Amino acid sequence: MSSPSIAGQTAAHSGENTRFIILIACVATIGGFLFGFDSGVINGTVDGLQQAFGSSKAALGFEVASMLLGCAIGAFFAGRLADRWGRRSVLIISAVLFLLSAIGAGAASSSLVFIVARVLGGFAVGAASVMSPAYIAEVAPARYRGRLATVQQIAIISGLFAAFLSNYLLAKTAGASTEVLWGGHAAWRWMFWMMAFPSALFLVLLLVIPESPRYLVVKRRKDQALAVLSKLYGPAQAQTTLAEIDASLSADHHRPQLSDLISKATGKIRPIVWVGIGLATFQQLVGINVVFYYGAVLWQAVGFSENDALLINVLSGALSIGACLIALVLIDKVGRKPLLWVGSLGMAISLALVTLAFASGSLVDGHLQLSDAMGMLALVAANIYVVFFNMSWGPVMWVMLGEMFPNQIRGSGLAVAGAAQWTSNFAITMSFPILLAGIGLAATYSIYMVAAFLSVFFVLRYVHETKGKELEQMEG
Repeated sequence: MSSPSIAGQTAAHSGENTRFIILIACVATIGGFLFGFDSGVINGTVDGLQQAFGSSKAALGFEVASMLLGCAIGAFFAGRLADRWGRRSVLIISAVLFLLSAIGAGAASSSLVFIVARVLGGFAVGAASVMSPAYIAEVAPARYRGRLATVQQIAIISGLFAAFLSNYLLAKTAGASTEVLWGGHAAWRWMFWMMAFPSALFLVLLLVIPESPRYLVVKRRKDQALAVLSKLYGPAQAQTTLAEIDASLSADHHRPQLSDLISKATGKIRPIVWVGIGLATFQQLVGINVVFYYGAVLWQAVGFSENDALLINVLSGALSIGACLIALVLIDKVGRKPLLWVGSLGMAISLALVTLAFASGSLVDGHLQLSDAMGMLALVAANIYVVFFNMSWGPVMWVMLGEMFPNQIRGSGLAVAGAAQWTSNFAITMSFPILLAGIGLAATYSIYMVAAFLSVFFVLRYVHETKGKELEQMEG
């Protein structure tokens, strides 16, 4: 993942081990890849689940959504446990849970066993979603920290793509997801088992990377922290950084706890916590997971064929990766805040155009029919929306959550913001079918448009730039 612009700066920081920093950051991003893979693999297994367990529509819906139940819990407890056991330790636990979930979901003999396996996977996804960017933020120098943390979003989308491709190839080889493939087992079971390979790789690689030096200082393990910092930045810089980290902690050096989120001066929750919750919530309120989870359903609802709808999803995936690469280039040059508000404005305008197109349609046999011109407008505007999201809120929200909190409250702040993100994800995902049936596509998308518009003002008023700042300079 190294780029000339990163590696080329090593001369100015002669003691810095740039390649090692990039390597361990890339190991952490495997958590993002598994986050994407675990979220996407379910799409190809629905027919197999229904056939294997004889599930009703309601039960099938719960089997599919069960992972989200674990995500908010996993994100919350990951932040808290990371303060107790360490960032790397929590990532190791998540790797084990990914592995158990992959094996268990594929081998499930009943709906209950399957749901338990998927909830375990949800714990892992929630933990990886907050801990991978936090770990990267705590080992990377400020000048290219944003670029390394943005790789996490690229890894998530790559994981989704890998799951879709794996599902497609396995189903094609077997003839259908419900047909027997290898070892007398149906292809849909192998779709889950495929995730065991990257999970095992993640686990092994985590065993050879160091613990976060900032966590080690918090735990008063200064000798170990100095050793890690020396390996990262060189002996000369290590002493200075160690002193800065130590000075950034609370005066009494007490163990981080949830109560640290309350300001001792005012007795109220620190403003930075509300900003973190706002960032996490707005990222979902703009409706991105409606496009992600319901993409094929959405485009069929406005008159596209199933094949065309699936092709549009592939196009959106390719655009997403391209947009993340734009963020990768810009995030440490123009900063986080400009990317967020420009992204919000772009999403608001493109969602307004999508809403306009949907509002022009008419219902025919329960399906929304659009004119050719309005169908094309909806398609183009929706993909512009995907580009704006993935060059801004998609990666930047995770980057900021990983770096914006002061050292003393980073774990607790991530716990609360991560739980808010996944709770919002669940609410938007579950509400879309209800809203679709109740108020229609145009009115539903107008809600996401309003949220995107409001997020412009939220960013301009409450979000403070973190570009180029060391973590010890973050204010609470």
